[in-house]
Amino acid sequence: MWVKVKLYATLRQHAPVETEPGQPFAVELPEASTVADLIRQLNLPPHEVKVAFVNGRAQPETFVLPAEADVGIFPPVGGG
Repeated sequence: MWVKVKLYATLRQHAPVETEPGQPFAVELPEASTVADLIRQLNLPPHEVKVAFVNGRAQPETFVLPAEADVGIFPPVGGG
């Protein structure tokens, strides 16, 4: 199955090289893959991922992704 992924803020550095900054990219995953499976496939450091939105709703890492989902992955927010 395929999902569309958009990485935000500091996670953008992990997007495929050919991806335009701020643009989503397609990722192929086995059926019944979870948000955690997607994070692993993208080689995102787990401590750099704070929240994932699937089709506009925050979901836990155990959430099973539907085919053709839109996934946004965000790092922890910094500030001062």
